[in-house]
Amino acid sequence: MHPKTMDLSLERTVAVSHRLGIQFTVPVITVAGTNGKGSTCAMIDSIARHAGYRVGLYQKPELVHFTERCRIHGVPVAAEQLLPHFAAVEAARGDITLTQFEFTTLVIVRLLSMAPLDLIILEVGLGGRYDSVNAFDTDCAVITSIALDHTEWLGNDRESIALEKAQIMRPGRPCVVSDPLPPATLLDHAQTIGADLLLLGRDFNQRGDRQQWSWSGGPRVGNRRYHGMSYPALRGANQLLNASGAIAALIALRDRLPINAQAVRTGLALVELPGRFQIVPGQPALVLDVAHNPQAAGGLALNLDAMGFFPRTHAVFGVMRDKDIAGLVRAMLPLVDHWHCCDLPVARAARAEDLVALIAEQAAARPGGAPTLHPHANPVLALQAAAAAADPADRIVVFGSFLTVGGVMRDGLPRLSAPHLG
Repeated sequence: MHPKTMDLSLERTVAVSHRLGIQFTVPVITVAGTNGKGSTCAMIDSIARHAGYRVGLYQKPELVHFTERCRIHGVPVAAEQLLPHFAAVEAARGDITLTQFEFTTLVIVRLLSMAPLDLIILEVGLGGRYDSVNAFDTDCAVITSIALDHTEWLGNDRESIALEKAQIMRPGRPCVVSDPLPPATLLDHAQTIGADLLLLGRDFNQRGDRQQWSWSGGPRVGNRRYHGMSYPALRGANQLLNASGAIAALIALRDRLPINAQAVRTGLALVELPGRFQIVPGQPALVLDVAHNPQAAGGLALNLDAMGFFPRTHAVFGVMRDKDIAGLVRAMLPLVDHWHCCDLPVARAARAEDLVALIAEQAAARPGGAPTLHPHANPVLALQAAAAAADPADRIVVFGSFLTVGGVMRDGLPRLSAPHLG
């Protein structure tokens, strides 16, 4: 419909939203950031639902089915529920052309605004300033980690990217920042517009040992304390930062959505989000992670290193060509012995042959033995080849893109049973 796949602007979304009369009668939490957005949304959703609230969540992108983007009470809506809202947006837009992202955002937000809910959570797709989600005012903004990604749209340094994400703040409304080192541009923007900024390390903190962790907040977040908590069900080194931000966001709305300690503990213990350092039972060990930028890949490498000893690590790797592929590879190269690179079913994706060449070039500059490299036509074939080559004691990690992880999950969650054990 629209002449551009991506056309950063709020004007079209705002105009059609006004024609549709979209309004919210319940609190809205908007979540932006480079990494950790999905985990933070899932944690807020899980805690609120375990407190007894009816929650709607707009999250993206999907791993397999489009309906994963719209969840009510933790369950993707049926496609049939979306159809009337597609028709309504089509009727309301008139001569306004919409990108696919703008159109589907309006569809899902309209559905959520009309559903009998107590809380709505909206995840920003790209940046913040011109993301379609920012067409709707938020009662509490959350900004997770800030790193280099989408630099062609958002800027070439953390300061520029932070300023784009800071645009989801609203004057007089709370904004929770769970990045421990937020750029000055984000802090300055909050002060300029008069947002109620709540910072990790200043207004709330977390600490943990090998067995448990605790969260504490100062007077601006109700002087709450949660001690002796089990670690969140989502694995990974950065999940305490995400959990801390999720707790702070809900406490910031405590006057409208009171949350008890048991809901915090249970919600974090039972939260689910596929593809975020997800370890699938079976042999060899299988790890699924949607890490698609150097910061996320660095976190993945730390998490893999903490898993313990595995004789060999096999990687299934597919990625978009506009990503910092060299940075992704650098983060993972010390851990991976065998690379199975794959094509992905979109024009924007890097070709498997090109990935093989890039990894070979980087590996040649490192001391030690070179990894083995194999191109494949799709993620499923790459995983099958990795599983056939792996010993039961090895591990396989699938990463690089939502399409890579989603590709191996399309026919159901893969569970490997090493043929060597047959």
